[in-house]
Amino acid sequence: LAEGFQQGFSSLPPTISEELFRLELADGDNCSRSICAEMKRVQKATINFDNTLSPAHTLLQINCADQKGLLYDILRTMKDCSIQVTYGRFWSDKKGFREVDLFIKQADGKKIIDPEKQDVLSSRLRSEMLHPLRVMIVNRGPDVELLVANPVELSGKGRPRVFYDATFALKALGICIFSAEIGRQAASERQWEVYRFLLDDSSEFPLSNSLVNRNRIVDRVRKTLLGCYN
Repeated sequence: LAEGFQQGFSSLPPTISEELFRLELADGDNCSRSICAEMKRVQKATINFDNTLSPAHTLLQINCADQKGLLYDILRTMKDCSIQVTYGRFWSDKKGFREVDLFIKQADGKKIIDPEKQDVLSSRLRSEMLHPLRVMIVNRGPDVELLVANPVELSGKGRPRVFYDATFALKALGICIFSAEIGRQAASERQWEVYRFLLDDSSEFPLSNSLVNRNRIVDRVRKTLLGCYN
């Protein structure tokens, strides 16, 4: 757990924290074209509730773009929202989309019939599937820092393999890591696990004044984390 590495971990500056943890990913200068394309693909997700098929459970049907950690994000959201999953079916098509059927009920054992509760759960699921991780490049004094953040489960556990995937992506680009920190920070009414990588600048891959190279890093790291890098 990240609590074991908190010594020496400094909180992010308020302006950077606000941008990193905001609910929606902005278009424009802070979103490279390839990232926005991935976002639009994920935004095609459809979420439906059916209370007619089972007398005891609500059928939750999700059709969305497949990505690494998708089932983890769905089930993590169910767990955090105190929704019990009794049975599930998952399958993918050849176009990279996944269909998920979950038979669910509330913590009190009742079906989810209230339209408002369905809307809240649907909105939460869509947000977690669309934006499960936050990745950005910032200046840290004269140096360049890569930030990777993911929400912590209510149980206190963080997302698996984040450190491995992030460092793997940087290695593939030939970028050296000067130092790395991991800690926890509270933002947007939840706990986040934050990975901070201080990157070495080089003549082969300059970072200080190259927006293109910075976007390449964000693209590569995010796509490696989500398993959608070709």
